[in-house]
Amino acid sequence: MAEGTISILNKRAKFEYEFLEKYVAGIQLLGTEVKSLRTGNASITDAYCAFDDGELYLINAHIAEFKFGNINNHEPLRKRKLLLKKRELRKLEGKLKDKGLTIVPIRIFQSDRGFAKIDIALAKGKKEFDKRQDIKKRDVDREIARYT
Repeated sequence: MAEGTISILNKRAKFEYEFLEKYVAGIQLLGTEVKSLRTGNASITDAYCAFDDGELYLINAHIAEFKFGNINNHEPLRKRKLLLKKRELRKLEGKLKDKGLTIVPIRIFQSDRGFAKIDIALAKGKKEFDKRQDIKKRDVDREIARYT
């Protein structure tokens, strides 16, 4: 990973949820948040997305305070607005009304132009037996890779 590039993953999301649709959204951030992201001081493991007054927000994402920030430093757990097209927002809001669906963040990354972006997915929670199947498949794939 090059210095200054952003790559924060939510490894738990793939295990807990089945992804139905994926989207790339922009994030409305403060300056100290961007600097903290570039140093890798963030976690989206417990984060989720929710609608508030027709707008989508990233909630419970922890972006640590910037080490060299002054009184203008940000709150680590504040709500952050996600930037999507209106058509995509309406589509997501309509699908969220279905039972058992949620929007989870997958990863935060830096675009080619240097902007912080986030991959989000419309997801359905996995049952316990689905998780066991994933563990079995991962173990079998690991064994096959070991012998080839």
